[in-house]
Amino acid sequence: MMRRRTTLLTGCTALVLALGATACGGGEVSAGGGDKALSGQTVTVAGVWSGSEQKNFQKVLDAFTEKTGAKTQFVSTGDNVSTVVGSKIEGGNAPDVVMVPQVGVLQQFAEKGWLKPLSPTAQQTVDADYAPVWKKYGSVDGTLYGLYFKAAHKSTVWYSPDALTQAGVKPPKTYDELLKAGHTVSDSGLAAFAVAGQDGWTLTDWFENVYLSQAGPEKYDALATHKLKWTDPTVVKALTTLGKLFKDKQLVAGGQKEALNTDFPGSVEKVFGPKPEAGMVYEGDFVAGVAHDQFGKAIGKDADFFPFPAVDGGTAPVVSGGDAAVVLKDGKNAKAGMKLLEYLATPEAAAVWAKAGGFLSPNKKLDLASYGDDVTRATAKSLVGAGDSVRFDMSDQAPAAFGGTKGTGEWKLLQDFLRDPSDPKGTAAKLEAAAAKAYQG
Repeated sequence: MMRRRTTLLTGCTALVLALGATACGGGEVSAGGGDKALSGQTVTVAGVWSGSEQKNFQKVLDAFTEKTGAKTQFVSTGDNVSTVVGSKIEGGNAPDVVMVPQVGVLQQFAEKGWLKPLSPTAQQTVDADYAPVWKKYGSVDGTLYGLYFKAAHKSTVWYSPDALTQAGVKPPKTYDELLKAGHTVSDSGLAAFAVAGQDGWTLTDWFENVYLSQAGPEKYDALATHKLKWTDPTVVKALTTLGKLFKDKQLVAGGQKEALNTDFPGSVEKVFGPKPEAGMVYEGDFVAGVAHDQFGKAIGKDADFFPFPAVDGGTAPVVSGGDAAVVLKDGKNAKAGMKLLEYLATPEAAAVWAKAGGFLSPNKKLDLASYGDDVTRATAKSLVGAGDSVRFDMSDQAPAAFGGTKGTGEWKLLQDFLRDPSDPKGTAAKLEAAAAKAYQG
């Protein structure tokens, strides 16, 4: 499973895609329409996706080929996009387009001078069809480099309807109600939560949702850019809130030790697999993809979600993630690469993957009927409807050394905190030391 996955794998609606037609609501794809203007050219695309995500993205690339005549080649980078792309550039073998899963990496690429600004056509589409927040996260120093094609809604708590019904529990509206509901589920024979502590990124997502709701969006933005130190009392408070859950053996399936040995797919299996061990799992909307694809669960019937609840009287959080398409200057076919971005900016392109499943688009012009089930439609509607109140995953905004590297920085320190949540203040100090080092670098 890739680190920053995005969205639901679901059934499909019947959808007729007029691939030769002009996309509705957005800039025209001036990549040749039906005249195959890019015939003979090959666009190389690098990204983290593998498995079903790569197959579904390939359908989008195939639609681009059908429209323009350009061939495409996808290269899976694994989680270390920054390292892989950097080495390819140094070796004179740069891809044309990179699907970047972290704002921090997009900023790093721009600062190194690797990126081409989006074409006027792509920029017009972003201005017309996306909430301004997506333009903000795709821009560096006022220049738009990244087109957010695929998004994640990371404020969703997934549950087994059977488990909650048997416990007599309804989806909670507040964090305190969430813990109370968890104890009721636990009393009925299942642990409350499967926690994927082996993957440090899941723990950053837990923290971010608690922090955004409890401390508010302004503090969230300040912490995300390190204008606020991690030793701030709001950070200590959020860690204390999270620690209540982490240290409660009734709430965490198998306790802390087992959580630290459970990866993301394993956490989904503990709720939706053949031998359930927990009633709920917190993670993004992409939980449904695993529940459906690997365990045959019908989304909305056997697996459902409720929004991450409000903490301490705050507003319920909407944290997102996403993959932004960027064009590298050193790519051998950067011009054709930009035509691909112009295509990806259209609802037509988004509809291809929406039909295939496992996908959310931040594009406001994508018809919700393109998604294959009501739960996906509800998730997409919530994400698009949140507009500028959406906050991008905080760890993805940080330098990769702090927010996006296995075994170090925030990932490791939150794993240490899960192992022993007794000293939130000490953990905050360690987070600040790691952040200060990474942001200076």
